[in-house]
Amino acid sequence: MSYANCPVCKNESIKPVQTAKDHTVSGETFTIAECGMCGLRYTLNAPSEDKIGPYYQSSAYISHSNTKKGVINFLYHIARFFTMMSKEKLVKKASKRQVGMLLDIGSGTGTFAHTMERAGWNVVGLEPDPEARKQAIKKYNCDIYPSDELFRLPEQTYSVITMWHVLEHVHQLDEYVDRIKDLLAPTGKLIIAVPNYTSKDAAIYKEFWASYDVPRHLYHFSPNSMRMLMKRNGMRVIGTRRMWLDSFYISLLSEKYKKGFFLKGIWNGLVSNFNALLHKEQCSSLVYVIERED
Repeated sequence: MSYANCPVCKNESIKPVQTAKDHTVSGETFTIAECGMCGLRYTLNAPSEDKIGPYYQSSAYISHSNTKKGVINFLYHIARFFTMMSKEKLVKKASKRQVGMLLDIGSGTGTFAHTMERAGWNVVGLEPDPEARKQAIKKYNCDIYPSDELFRLPEQTYSVITMWHVLEHVHQLDEYVDRIKDLLAPTGKLIIAVPNYTSKDAAIYKEFWASYDVPRHLYHFSPNSMRMLMKRNGMRVIGTRRMWLDSFYISLLSEKYKKGFFLKGIWNGLVSNFNALLHKEQCSSLVYVIERED
């Protein structure tokens, strides 16, 4: 993938700012560019949609494998229990509904879809990885469909559409966002969680920051670039939420990549969260609550 213009604002003011290594699968190094207008960063020369599959083939890629191997992944699973409760609460608060129609894009192994089904929601899940879909069916008996079903779903149907750490993986950025807008019910809410490269932990770890996750993460969003992307597609950000636990997970993983110390990862997670207390939109990951402008 190569761009002559910024994928979000289409400006030509783009320049390389740093490199990052794929620590999960290939060991390859990729260059990250930044738009001087909206602040979006993106991975230069990332594999195309039909060639990126092998970069996800690792037992360490937790959202697809559900692995508990290793201390960091074990802690991730403990934290996920509390995260699911937080996500359910946010969906109900943002939509002002106790039940409704929910579309979860990028369902992975189905944990969130299952959580919302247990809460009484009618859930449709989409996931590109066939092995992850098999695990979702086996573990939760969830209806998880291939991602291309997105373009065959009924319009103006869903009370809530969720994308938990998914948008940064999507090759067809404009097509997806435009389609999601069409699928939302008139008063529906879109909830997107993405890493935030303007966070303190990103500044600390630089090229070792685990949330760059090249080349799987095609885009690296700042709050400004997310707002601009939504505005250009007829939607608006109406609120942001901080994901406090992400700073610890990402700092621990970044410390591992640096061959550093476990306790230092914990400390840097605390430092990042303290900074986010003072500067809300500098949390390691942010959740954006979005609605249609019309």
